[in-house]
Amino acid sequence: MDKNLIPKYKVDKFNFSPEEKEIIEELRENLIDLAISENMSSFDSDLILKDIIRFLENRLVNNPNLNYNNSQNSFNLNNEDSTFSDSNFGENNFQNNLNPKYLVRLASNMLEELIGYGEMSSLINDDNLEEIMVIGVGKPVFVYHRQFGMMETDLYFDSEDKITNIIDSIARETNRRIDQQSPILDARLPNGSRVNATIPPLSADGPTITIRKFKKDPLTIIDLIKYNTLNTEIASFLWLCVDGLGVKPANVIISGGTSSGKTTLLNALSIFINPKERIITIEDTLELQIPHRHLLRMEARSVNIENEGEVTIEDLVKNSLRQRPDRIIVGEVRGKEAITLFTALNTGHSGFGTLHANNSRETITRLTNAPMSVPKIMISSIDFIIMEKRIYKSDGISFRRITEIAEVTGVEEGTIQLSKLFSWNSETDEFENLTIASKTLTEIANLRGVSLNDLNMEWANRKRVLDFLVKNNISSIKDLSKILEEYYVNPSNVLQHID
Repeated sequence: MDKNLIPKYKVDKFNFSPEEKEIIEELRENLIDLAISENMSSFDSDLILKDIIRFLENRLVNNPNLNYNNSQNSFNLNNEDSTFSDSNFGENNFQNNLNPKYLVRLASNMLEELIGYGEMSSLINDDNLEEIMVIGVGKPVFVYHRQFGMMETDLYFDSEDKITNIIDSIARETNRRIDQQSPILDARLPNGSRVNATIPPLSADGPTITIRKFKKDPLTIIDLIKYNTLNTEIASFLWLCVDGLGVKPANVIISGGTSSGKTTLLNALSIFINPKERIITIEDTLELQIPHRHLLRMEARSVNIENEGEVTIEDLVKNSLRQRPDRIIVGEVRGKEAITLFTALNTGHSGFGTLHANNSRETITRLTNAPMSVPKIMISSIDFIIMEKRIYKSDGISFRRITEIAEVTGVEEGTIQLSKLFSWNSETDEFENLTIASKTLTEIANLRGVSLNDLNMEWANRKRVLDFLVKNNISSIKDLSKILEEYYVNPSNVLQHID
C-alpha cells in the first residue's frame, strides 16, 4: 500500500497466456453444452476440476503439437482439436517436464474463470475486505479495507462480457434471475457475502457488482469492546436486559446509517440470549450469524422467472408466530412487516430488529409513518433503541461507536417518551452513563421479586465477568458461550474463578 489520497490495493492475479485463454473458451463451450443438455442450474466444482486437469493433461500428453514451456509456466497451442480423456491424473509423470503444481493451480484458476468469480476470487477470499465494488468497464475495481478504508485496486475489466460472466455465475449459483426484464440482482454467496449487481440500461457504464463481505469469524461482544464500539459497563447492562433474568427479556431496535455496524452488533448481542430460548431469524438476504443452538433461519424469496413464488418478510414474520418462537429477530425492519412484528412484541414475544435512522427520535418517526405505520400505542413494546454510527477521520479511516442508548418509557399526550441512558462523548471518545432510573430494570426487579440494589449488584457482577474476558483476550464464540452458559448455571462459581 502506498501513501496516495486513495491507497492502492494490489490484486493477486493469475495471468493466462493467449493459448490458455483459448482453452478456457473451449472449456466454457463444453460446460454450456453440458448445462443445456442436462438442464443444470449449478455445477459440481470438484468433478469439473478433475475434468479440467484430465483435459489439460490429455492435451499435453497426447497432442504432439501442444508444447509446454516449463520456465514460463504456459502452454503453446498449435492444434485446436481436443477431446476429454479418461487418463488418470498424474499418469505418465507429467511428460514434457510439466510442473504438476502449476497444472493444478492452472486448472483451479480456469475453474474460477469458468464457474467462479474469475479475477475477483482473491478479493472475495480476503477476510480484510468489507466491500468490493465493480463500477464498470475500463474503470478500477474499488475495495473497502477494514484497516485502510477505501482503496483502489489494479484490477480492471476490459469488456462487459467478463463482468457479465461473473454476474451470471452468481445468479446461477444462487438460483436467481438477471436479464433485461429483471436487471437487478440481489443474492447471497455461499460464504454469506451479500451481492447486488446491475446491468445496462440501468447502469450506464456497463454491468456493476457490489459485494458486502462478512468476516469468516464474526466479531464478538469482546471484540467490539476492544475496538471501543462500546464498553463493559454498557455491554453488561445489555447482557442483563437481553437476558432479563428469565422473566422479561428486552426488546431492542438497533438503528443507524448504512454500514454503521448494526448487523455486527446484533450478532454480538445475541450471545446474551439465554441458551434455553428458541430463536427465529428473518431476513431478505441471510447475513446474521447467531451463535445459538436452537435457531431457525428464514430467508425471503423474490419472484421466479414466471413472476410467481414470492415470499415476503411479512409472510415470514406471520409464519414465525406459528413456530413457537421465544425470540423473533428481523434483520431489517422497513415495511409492512413492522406492524406484524410489533403485534408479536405486544402479545408476549421478544424480539430484535435493525432499522435505518440517524437518531432515536427519527427511529420512532420512521416506525410510526408510512410504509411501516406502526400505531404509537404499540411502540411502547420496545425497551431500547441503540444508535450506532460510523465515524470517519480525516485520513479516510473509519470507526464505529454506539452513540446513544435510549429507553422507551411510554406515551404521553400522543408523544412517545424517550429517556437517554448512555451517550458517547465525541471529544473524549468515552461513554457516559446517564442512567438515573431504568423502567426496564424496575420491571425486571418487580417480576423477579428482587430489589433494584440486588439488580445493580448483578449488573456489577456481569461487568466483572466481561472485564475478565477482555483482560484475558477471551473472545472466541466457543469460549464465550461456554463461560456464559456456566454463569447461567452457577454464577458464584464463575465469579470465584475470575477472582
